[in-house]
This record gives sequence, C-alpha cells and structure tokens, in this order.
Amino acid sequence: MLSTLAIANYRSLRSLVLPLSQLNIVTGPNGSGKSSVYRAMGLLAEIARGGVNSAFVREGGFASSLWAGPADISKGMVRGDVSVQGSVRNGPVALQLGIACSDEDGFGYAIDLGLPPPVPPSAFSHDPQVKSEYIWYGPHRRPSCTLVERRNAQLRLQQGKKWVTVERLIPEWASMLSEFADPQQAPEMLSLREQLRSWRFYDHFRCDAQAPARHAQLVTRTPVMSADGYDVASALQTILEIGDEQALQDAVDDAFPGSLVRIDIQGTRNELCLQQPGMLRPLRAAELSDGTLRFLLWTAALLTPRPPSLMILNEPETSLHPDLLPALGRLITKAAKCSQIMVITHAPRLIAAIESAAENIALQSLVLKKELGQTQVANIMDCDVPFWEWPKR
Repeated sequence: MLSTLAIANYRSLRSLVLPLSQLNIVTGPNGSGKSSVYRAMGLLAEIARGGVNSAFVREGGFASSLWAGPADISKGMVRGDVSVQGSVRNGPVALQLGIACSDEDGFGYAIDLGLPPPVPPSAFSHDPQVKSEYIWYGPHRRPSCTLVERRNAQLRLQQGKKWVTVERLIPEWASMLSEFADPQQAPEMLSLREQLRSWRFYDHFRCDAQAPARHAQLVTRTPVMSADGYDVASALQTILEIGDEQALQDAVDDAFPGSLVRIDIQGTRNELCLQQPGMLRPLRAAELSDGTLRFLLWTAALLTPRPPSLMILNEPETSLHPDLLPALGRLITKAAKCSQIMVITHAPRLIAAIESAAENIALQSLVLKKELGQTQVANIMDCDVPFWEWPKR
C-alpha cells in the first residue's frame, strides 16, 4: 500500500507531499489542484508503461506541464505586501514525481525530469529528459535502503554489499522501468513496474445516446472493465460468472430497490439490461437514464474480480442524482477492502457516505486549497506530512 505521494513543479503543484491510507478522499474547491493530482498519478503509470514523451504530448507538451507560478515566492508575497511577480529561474528545470510504501518490504520510487542540454541543438530540445531515477525499500530513501540508482544514462544496481554498474546505457528520454527490468539482476524493478502498470483510472464515463455502453457489444470474458466502459455488459457478466454475484446484485438493489442486473446474450453479442419492479420486461441500456447507466458502470468497475493494487476515481458523482451517492459511497468502501482507493470529489454527500461506511477501513481525508497559485493541504498539520527528500541529480 502506498503511504506517500510526492509531486513537485507540476502545474499548480509546486511542492506537494500527501499522506495516503487504504481509502483516500481528495477534495477541495474548483481550481484547488484535485485534477492535477489525478493527472500526476496518471503520468507515473504512463511512465512505467514506457510512454514518457507520449504522456506529456497529451498534456500539451513538457513546458505546459511545469509549475506555472513564480520561481521564487518571497516573504512579501506570502504576507500580501507585494503582488505575485515573475522571477528569473536560478535552478534547472525539474518536474519530480515519487511514491513510497508504509511496509518495510515495499518499494519507493522517484523520478526527476528536466530538459536536455542546449548543445548539441536538436529538434527535440523541448522533450523531457530523465535526469535521475531511484528505487528503494521502506518508507524513506536512505543510502542503505537504495536498490537502484539511475543518473542520466547510467544505471547502477545494488547487489549484496556492492554496487554494480550496468553496461547498457539507458536512453535519456525513457524510464529505466521500461528499458531495464531484468528479473535476475533487478527483480525489484520488475515488481515496481508491474505495480505501477496495474493502477486503474476511471474518469467520466460516456452515457450519451451514442455511447458504446448503450449498445450491444462482442461477448468476451472481461475481468477488468475498460476506462471508457464500452465493455460494461461483458464486465458485469464476468462478475456474475466468476466474481461476487451477490455483491453485484446487492449494490444494484441498494441503489435501485428491487432491481436486478440482466445480461441479454444473443449469439456473440451481449447487452446490459436492468429488471425493475413493476416492469413487465427489463430495460435495455439504451433506455436507461444517464444516472442509472453511470451507476452500473461504477458497479462494474469497483466489483472487478481482479482488484488492482490502486484504483483512482475522478469525480464519480458526475451525473448521479444525490440520492444515489450514499449507495455509491458504500460501494466504494466495499471495494477498498480489496484495493487501495483514491476518490477525487467535491460532493459533500458522497464524502459523508464514504466516511459513514468506512468503519473498519483506514481513511485519509485530504482537503486541498490554493495559496499564491500553489496547491496545499488545508487539513493536515506540518507534523503529519510524511518526510520526503528528493534525490539530488
């Protein structure tokens, strides 16, 4: 389980260290940085998949992803004596992402991204370059706990009591997690890579009239529903056959009393249906309201027969009637028994439902605010912020 998430110089996140627990709620007003936290975690997962450059292309380029505020914040700006003003950058460009685990046997990871040197000139001079990467075990990085060290193109592995330098150079535009994952020489790299790649992100399912979830799709075993939910019927059928069928029907009954999920299978195609009390026939996905379909999509995602190590939900309350939020909160809490969950939301009723249902689950609530353009945590004292120190280049 992750115990710490650290982000530096990413959009509005100038320097943010978040304590994490089994179930995490990230909330705050619009513009406070919730989406930046979500996207930063997506960057970490994409980097592990080998897409350092492609991840930033979707962000609008590396320059668009960097801290957008002043390089230095003076005491006068903090007191409000002077307005926020730009300043000359003294240090190098550095966008940093990191995680740590509470377990002494768990792995921590940090990556430092910057710009390539101006010489020799290149058409790709605006692409990010990996300056350093580290893997260690335990909650804090110390020299004695460091397992892997990568600086620029050079990679070193801790083997026994000595460091071994890998002869093969790592491309400076790629992560070591995708370029070198030898199960013999560096099993911790392979383990960490698979952990990051297993993270699951769900954000704003389509429910319009042309949404794939409203139409019949090919029948195929689907233990993990896709991010856009097009295969929701197959995902629900998989839960009915090899997952927790009772939990699925209980969740549907909790939201829509007396209702049952049905999957209509015609040859090689299937379609989601909902049998409701008082109706002579089940309603097909095309007939369901946006809120009803969206709740069923969240049910398929959260009751997966193959729980991930971490699941991140971005504003799951979107398009749901407030009366459905307590049932969604109970569903999220149930999923947190099998996976670490992060919920990014600004719906007080959903937050209250999660807090009420999380009796035997460690819950961490993080309220974000923005001061002088940078995101901070409003409800955590400095003494409760996990210790974090970025590795030097």
